[in-house]
Amino acid sequence: MVNTLAPETTEQAPHRTRAAAGALGGRGRARRRQAVVAYLFLAPTLLFFAVFLILPLGFALLLSMSRWTGFDLGDIDPVGLDNFTGLFADGSTFLTPILTNTLLFALGTVALALAGSLLVATCIDKLRFQGVWRTLYFLPIVTTVVAVGNVWKYMYEPGGLVNGVLNALGLGSVAFLQDPDTALPAVVVVQAWASVGSAILVLTAGLKSIPGSYYEAAALDGAGPGTVFRRITLPLLRPALLFVCVTQFLTGLQSFALIIVMTKGGPGDATDVAALEMYRQAFSHGDWGTASAAAFVLFTVVLAITLAQLWIFRRKGEDA
Repeated sequence: MVNTLAPETTEQAPHRTRAAAGALGGRGRARRRQAVVAYLFLAPTLLFFAVFLILPLGFALLLSMSRWTGFDLGDIDPVGLDNFTGLFADGSTFLTPILTNTLLFALGTVALALAGSLLVATCIDKLRFQGVWRTLYFLPIVTTVVAVGNVWKYMYEPGGLVNGVLNALGLGSVAFLQDPDTALPAVVVVQAWASVGSAILVLTAGLKSIPGSYYEAAALDGAGPGTVFRRITLPLLRPALLFVCVTQFLTGLQSFALIIVMTKGGPGDATDVAALEMYRQAFSHGDWGTASAAAFVLFTVVLAITLAQLWIFRRKGEDA
């Protein structure tokens, strides 16, 4: 019987080694060609980000350490860190009340939008025609900020709808947008109302992803609605809640259009926020250096808060 498993001869082994090396080299060349093709397809997007993100970011960094009035590029005067130190110098209003108002506005928006959207999403999840309800709550998102701000501005007037309801309840009228104590909370309510629709969509999707078997097991164990919500719904809804918190906080920290429509930062500086101050410094006072420095300070605050939120939610997830 012929032995088909005879060892290779010394002439066959090098031939096989060269063939294997050639195959590996061919696969390597194929991968390189695929990488080149992939980068060619990505080139338009990378070019877009380079032109509209990286270059403006670098120019803003240059302006943050310069003095420039916004007309002639030859007039850019380097000043080092003077713009940053000026933001926090004695007598500056950037830290208080501008940055303080920005943080309070963002915190209030997140608290109201998260609580309201969680309540509404939980109720919608138990109703029929859920698509209709989600659409109704999403309508403020597709409405322009100018329209929303002007409608609520008239509703807050002494003869508006809100004060009409208060008067019908036997309460006195409130100068919501004219009183420094109520102006910022009044705008926070509008911002939360306008952004609650997107949060509802995210949370309802999160509720739909929770397996029903968990609720059936809880019902068999005799768990009440509060226990089910606290022990099952909230922990499994954590990724959606994290997304809502981060996006709402980012929106609140960068809010500009609604405030300029409703209060223009007033009365006084009661509703003056960082984005509005950057706009004023650049376009009203012609101080692009201070505006750019304020933008980088706000970026640092946004980055720190976002990382803190991610760490807190991840820590809670591990503890659970």
